[in-house]
Amino acid sequence: MATNENLPPNVIKQLAKELKSLDESPPEGIKVVVNDDDFSTIFADIEGPVGTPYENGLFRMKLILSRDFPCSPPKGYFLTKIFHPNIATNGEICVNTLKKDWNPSLGLRHVLTVVRCLLIEPFPESALNEQAGKMLLENYDEYARHARLYTGIHAKPKPKFKTGAISESTTALNVDPTNASALSTDLKNASATALPLVCPTANSITVVRSGQEQQQPNVVTALASESGVGGSGVGEAPAAMVKKESGHLKMQQVGKKKIDARKKSLKRL
Repeated sequence: MATNENLPPNVIKQLAKELKSLDESPPEGIKVVVNDDDFSTIFADIEGPVGTPYENGLFRMKLILSRDFPCSPPKGYFLTKIFHPNIATNGEICVNTLKKDWNPSLGLRHVLTVVRCLLIEPFPESALNEQAGKMLLENYDEYARHARLYTGIHAKPKPKFKTGAISESTTALNVDPTNASALSTDLKNASATALPLVCPTANSITVVRSGQEQQQPNVVTALASESGVGGSGVGEAPAAMVKKESGHLKMQQVGKKKIDARKKSLKRL
């Protein structure tokens, strides 16, 4: 694997300075990925220019620097698949800046800018992808359709998710995020186990007091589940009330018989 040892110290110093500049103030639509352990391979992400078939795409490319750089130009490759006349199917880039027009005074910023401009204005006369070059010359609409298709399939940028969104929303509601799921579970369990309220029944119980019949409604109050009384306990409440009233009725009848007996004995006297 290539390391910084493959490059002369003065070149490494110059590259370090240029990469720092690219990182602090990147060219429009270009982001350089810096690897401090290996300056011989430079990676960059290029945004598809607006108004081209590559719009909304994100393309990864690399520049490979040889040991005699900057006397010889770097070699450029697209790692993302792209339909372009000047980019071969293996990703090799064909542009004059990296070939006959190379100048040792040209820096990485200039090279990356030229590559992005190639997406805006291709050169079909020096095509590495003959199909794309021919299509561009004969039927631009068909060429653009192919280029957009490749862009949509291979150059879709990865979605960016905002971190901390859940914790921010729970904080705004004054909810502890660690207990949010437990709270939801407790509410579900409470609603599932709670006993429904029992409406008063339409039936009534006939009670005889002092020789008169009275209608007493048979009303049952619902009990909460946490009181520990089950369904059988609720059902026993009316029965107990009837039993109590029956006993009271019997006592009244016995007392009445005793009074009648005393009245009879008094009449005899």
